[in-house]
Amino acid sequence: MELLMAILIGLMFAAATYLILSKSLLRIIIGTAILSHGVNLFVLTMGGVKRGDVPILGLKATSAYNDPLPQALILTAIVISFGVTAFFLVLAYRAYQELDSESISKTRGHEADDE
Repeated sequence: MELLMAILIGLMFAAATYLILSKSLLRIIIGTAILSHGVNLFVLTMGGVKRGDVPILGLKATSAYNDPLPQALILTAIVISFGVTAFFLVLAYRAYQELDSESISKTRGHEADDE
């Protein structure tokens, strides 16, 4: 199971890197979203795939229970990545309104244009 997850995480990182290095703002935004999902899967895989009980230790405490920390970290990362993606979308929309293009090469200002 860990090998399959490692291959999937590698493919997600490769696709995200390819998209982030493009000149289109929307591709960059999609690449950052895919990268954040890949990091979430990485944290989940590093937490270990266990088949244990819930981590509520009462009278019948067993030695095998799932660690809730990776899940809590991933939930926090999902919320943060949602906020960052929303900010990137608003930033891209505003840049498209100003420049009439979604290309990164159009965002560079030239000194001759400022005069």
